[in-house]
Amino acid sequence: MKLQTTAVHFKADQKLLDYIRERLERLENIFDRIIDARVYLKLENSGQVKDKIVEVKLNVPGEELFVSSKDRSFEAAAYNAVSVLNRQLKKYKRKTAA
Repeated sequence: MKLQTTAVHFKADQKLLDYIRERLERLENIFDRIIDARVYLKLENSGQVKDKIVEVKLNVPGEELFVSSKDRSFEAAAYNAVSVLNRQLKKYKRKTAA
């Protein structure tokens, strides 16, 4: 799987990028025909708290799966996003198998 990560208006450290890659590579255990993934990391300044947003577009044959997750840390948002993608991939796999 090809992975492209874009940090909007900031520089993401290598530890965060490695964590996201590790989480997304686990999706290949569920569905091995993932073409590529595009990850967008964004900061949202709303009031006192800076929320972190992780958006993932996952290309699979014939479809594009998308998820957006917001949390206080990028790691938590990435974990939530991958959990949702996990469920979407299982549903997609069942749909294409039928």
